[in-house]
Parts: sequence; structure tokens; C-alpha cells
Amino acid sequence: MKKTFFLFSALALTLAGSCQNNDEFVNKSPQQMEVHDKTVNVTNHDGRPFSTGKGSESIQGKFIAGPGGGVLMQGFYWDVPEGGNWWNTVKDKLTAWSDAGIGAVWLPPASKAQNGAFSMGYDPTDYYDFGNFNQNGSTETRFGSRTELEALITKAHSENMQVYADIVINHNSGGQSEANPYTGTNTWTDFSGIASGKFQRNYNDFYKNAYGNNDEGAFGGFPDLCHANPHVQEWLWERDDSVGKYYKNVMKFDGWRFDYVKGFGPWVVNTWNSKVGGFSVGELWDSNVNTLEWWANNANSSVFDFAAYYKMDEAFDNGNLNVLNDDMMWKRNPYKAVTFVANHDTDIIYNKMPAYAYILTHEGYPTIFYRDYEEWLNKERLNNLIWIHNNKATGTTSILYTDNDEYIARRNGYNGNPGLVVYINTSSNWQERWIETNWSSQQIKDFTGHSGWYPTTQGDKWVKIQCPPNSYSVWSLNQ
Repeated sequence: MKKTFFLFSALALTLAGSCQNNDEFVNKSPQQMEVHDKTVNVTNHDGRPFSTGKGSESIQGKFIAGPGGGVLMQGFYWDVPEGGNWWNTVKDKLTAWSDAGIGAVWLPPASKAQNGAFSMGYDPTDYYDFGNFNQNGSTETRFGSRTELEALITKAHSENMQVYADIVINHNSGGQSEANPYTGTNTWTDFSGIASGKFQRNYNDFYKNAYGNNDEGAFGGFPDLCHANPHVQEWLWERDDSVGKYYKNVMKFDGWRFDYVKGFGPWVVNTWNSKVGGFSVGELWDSNVNTLEWWANNANSSVFDFAAYYKMDEAFDNGNLNVLNDDMMWKRNPYKAVTFVANHDTDIIYNKMPAYAYILTHEGYPTIFYRDYEEWLNKERLNNLIWIHNNKATGTTSILYTDNDEYIARRNGYNGNPGLVVYINTSSNWQERWIETNWSSQQIKDFTGHSGWYPTTQGDKWVKIQCPPNSYSVWSLNQ
């Protein structure tokens, strides 16, 4: 969630979220958190990969989800160029992303917002104006026209990729002033004149109103949508032309990223999912894994793994890989965890490549940030990690070794796929370790190409592997 005119509110939300840490290891020293000479099994399930719930039927020559599951691309960043060309920019990259093994793209809020052609979409006015109505100072959105958006989605589907819409239903903006009997003042809650004519709203559709004074949270002074109002429910998910069903059945979106879900109860996303369907992930900006798990279970939705995000920052930027033993959402439930290294709101991890090596070899649904992939990091190395994720990152996870600057974990394989061993080294020297694999008397290799070793595991499955300084290696059967 981000707003141009409410920077300080957004900053306060950021700080509030990042200050709520999981307490499991608070009183333990780094030495107590180290893993030596033992294997710690951190997940326990049948080994199946993360799934978005949509089949990956083959389109000749196009993306097909590998045994490790899919990878998501966040297809924007804060303040992408103005001028209405962003949908075309993304569309032109879809084939290359599909070829690299990316199976879905998350788009910014697609409908007309208060700031029209200048808005990033998080101040929504008319949910049915995708750049085809002249209102709020423009016809096109910042990103382009409805025709261009539909062409992007069609192109993605031709590449066998899914497209996720960013859904902002906590608050609205851009209404007209009206007398409000519940506040005794005028409020900017008159949305009766929206150009599409769909989902007209007034003061009784926002708190405070006949349904109460407030819900779980408001954002930045914007009118706070009242999900308890049957009129709001009808237009969000009940009607055949409701927002959710229109996005899914007419615009052909495949899933949802729900913005600022701290602002309303998890039942809202749960109901949307049951009425509309499609993949969903919630932006619950909170590092407390108990809170993330509670929300995901009650919303029947995936959730961004902010617990893992803050632990990665502590590990890779602050010299203590032992914190990767701490609790994270992907360890609680890998099928409801969406992992990430950066997004349009927060970009605090400096040492990003080991962080991407971490999320692309571990469980959950890893997300690639547009600017990391297209501008800031080594695309060839990221593509290598995406290939490793899709082809080798299978099965449950076991941590084999940690200290301040070394971390070794094993994916235990699934359905005939052998899995992998990932070795992350943030020291300034080459490191070597004996570790226990799942492979007896078989040759392995480093699929990153960082090491030239081709060791053979012993009969008892032990082998020595290595990792270059300030880097990572990923080992699996040489086949």
C-alpha cells in the first residue's frame, strides 16, 4: 500500500508492521540458534509443490510449471513512468518472462483512481473504468487504456501465464462532497456520478454509518468502505457483474493481490474467494508469523511472508545467518506463503542475490521484483535460480548447518525428483562442509556453475560441498 499524499501515514504503517517481531528466539544467543552436526526438519508434509490452483495444461512451446511449482513476477514498481504505456511495456516482456520460467504476473491496480493519469491506482474511484472513461482528468489510467490492458492479459494467457489483479477494497477516493448524517459534516463519499454507472456509493457505504463506527482499520483519511453493508457485498462479489466476477469473467484476471488487508476482517477475502474464485494473496504487513498464519487460515488465502522478509534482511545484511532458523510463514504452511525480497512498498534488503537464492530454493511461492529483474540485478543469475526453483526445488525442507555466515539446507525431493542442497556463504572466503544428502553413491554438481566440483556421495550419503565467498551454490544429482 502506498499513497502520494499520505506518505507519513504509509511510513507509520511500515514502521508499525516491521516492529512486530516473532518472539520465538528473542532470548536465545546466536550460538544457541546454530545448527551443527544434526538435521532439523522444518516442514513435514507429503512434499507436493506450491500450487496456485490453476492447471498448467500445455501450450506448445510455452511456459509449463515444473516440478518445483511456479514463480511470480511483480510487474511494476512505485511510480512507473507516466504516459499510459506501462501495459504495453509489460506485454512486450511476457514472452521473455515465460521463457525464463515465470508463470504469473501481478499488475498494479487497474481501474481509474482519484489522480487519474498520475495515480498508481491505490486511491480507487471507479472499479469498472480501466482507462475507457473520461473522468478524474483523463481517459487512460497511468498505465494505459482498457484495450491495452486486455491485450496484455490475452498475451499472458497465450504464454500460459496467469495474471493477478491488485485489489484495493479497504478505501475509496475521488468521491464528491455530500452531507453525512452520521458525522454531522460533509464527507467525500458521493460516488453516484462515476462514469461506468456501476457500484454507485454514498455515505452509508462507508464508516461511520448505520452498520457501525468503524471496522478493523482505516487508511490515511480516505473513505473507509463498509463491507458489512449488503449493498457493498452485492457489488464486490455477489452480482454477476460484481467487481470480482467482472474482473475474473470479463477482464479475465486469474487471481488477486489484496491490498492493506489489515483494514478489514479476513472474512472479506474468504467470502470473495468462495464467491469468485482464483488465486489470492493478502498484503498483511506484519512480521509476526502467528498473525500471518491466523489471517491466512481465516481468509482461506495465501499471505506475503513478511516474517521471512525481515529475517532475510537480518541474516544477509547484518551478518547472522542463524536467524534463518527462526519461524516464518513458509515453515508454518508453505502452501499459503508468498515469499519476496522486495516490492513496490519496501526495499530494505541490500544483499539481494543470496536472498533470491534463499526464496528460489525454499518452499512457498517466490516473487521476483520487476526492478531487481529488469534493472538492478544480474538477470542471467536470476534466470538460473528460477530454473533451479522450477526444476529442482522439490519436497520438504531440512536445515543441515548454520553459523553466522554459512547456511546449508536440503530440499528432500518429490515424486521422483531428487531435490537439492543449497549452500549460502556470506563470508569473504571459500567454504567447504561435509553434509548428509539423500543420495547414495551418486555424482552431484553445482547447478549455479559457481563451483567446478563434481563430487560423488559416499555410500552413507555424506559428501563434501563448497561455496564461493559472498555467494551460493546449489547441488543436485548430475543428471
